[in-house]
Amino acid sequence: MPETAVLDPVADRDFRTFDQPWPAREDVRITGVRAIVTAPEGTPLVVVRVDTDTDGLYGLGCATFTQRWHAVVAFVEQHLAPLVVGRYPGDIGDLIRLARFSGYWREGPVGNNAISGLDMALWDIAGKRAGAPVHELLGGKVRAAADTYIHAGGAGVEDTLDQAEEFLARGWRHIRLQSGQAGIGTYGAPPIAGVPRAGAPYPRGWNVGEYLAAAPQLFARARERLGDGVELLHDVHSRLTPKEAVVLARSLEPYRLFFLEDVVAPEHWDRLPDVRAQSPVPLAVGELATSVSDAARLITSGGVDFIRSHISAVGGLTPAKKLAVLAEFFGVKTAWHAPGDTSPVGAAANVALDVTSAAFGIQEGHVYNDATHEVFPGTLRIVDGWLRPNEDPGWGIDIDEAAAARFPAGLSGHDEWAAGVRGLDGGLIAP
Repeated sequence: MPETAVLDPVADRDFRTFDQPWPAREDVRITGVRAIVTAPEGTPLVVVRVDTDTDGLYGLGCATFTQRWHAVVAFVEQHLAPLVVGRYPGDIGDLIRLARFSGYWREGPVGNNAISGLDMALWDIAGKRAGAPVHELLGGKVRAAADTYIHAGGAGVEDTLDQAEEFLARGWRHIRLQSGQAGIGTYGAPPIAGVPRAGAPYPRGWNVGEYLAAAPQLFARARERLGDGVELLHDVHSRLTPKEAVVLARSLEPYRLFFLEDVVAPEHWDRLPDVRAQSPVPLAVGELATSVSDAARLITSGGVDFIRSHISAVGGLTPAKKLAVLAEFFGVKTAWHAPGDTSPVGAAANVALDVTSAAFGIQEGHVYNDATHEVFPGTLRIVDGWLRPNEDPGWGIDIDEAAAARFPAGLSGHDEWAAGVRGLDGGLIAP
């Protein structure tokens, strides 16, 4: 029997497997895909621009993986661009599946952020072609705006609460509280300086016992100063064992937190259903999910009350909208991750999901500085704690590349910080 012939798309120049696989509705083609990196707040932001052969028609997408942005840029320009140049930009589903499957080994933050940049840019193009904002392409609004929470974090409890009172005066109803602690590992607030650690192998270390004692004191004082009319949140940043997570959650029960975030590291997510069953406080988890499958399992396993994936880390708007639908059917709320290492384009994608999903719970907020608004015209502004989407076609956000070039990106400082997150014995702690 003769061997079965294998089609070699390189040898057979009459056929390329990534040519347009079916007739396109319109004669519009992708002509270029490139990454733009800028840091108007000092944090590297990666935005993907997809150009077409139609004059003035291009799209922008968020591909920000701050800690490894050079790798994302290489992925976008050396691997994704050759796959999609020449294709019809309206086939978003096929193009994103192609980008995901083409490398064989799939998932991970580098690849998914690169794919996210392509995905969001294609949605931006789709909105511009339709003359409609992206949220209308997702089915239209089910609410007028997204309520947000903001971060208050001072070196001491009273400093944190001073910030919280300022945010309350500016209209926020949900505030995340973090207070300083001795050690470089303190998260979300500056560390307390000058705390003696005599005799410790690593005097600048972080101590879990001190943290478990201090957190309830912060929230007891917060209820005294801020009252019961504000929703309070807290981020553990994946520092605890499952048993310690239960201890913390129970100690915070009297203070009625809106949610407690990332109580255990991803390596222990299989224990979340047990932790949640014993926790009187709602749990929010998911910013470290680097695949849509992992995020989906968080929802279906019964281990979370809020799913808060970083949507570019799971591949963009296309997979995130699937997660929002799944969350609705499982009684889980969304709380998409959106700190300063989400670009304004990524923030716009979050809000498009927020206002179109019945599963919406809360949106993490970030107040961009004036330089970011200059680089990204159309950047959304939080008003009285509320985020509203742009009503212009696509995301309603552009990029001024001349302005972006004035804020060149360096390497993220996260590596240096993470190297110092250690216990008193000097052992590394997952940051």
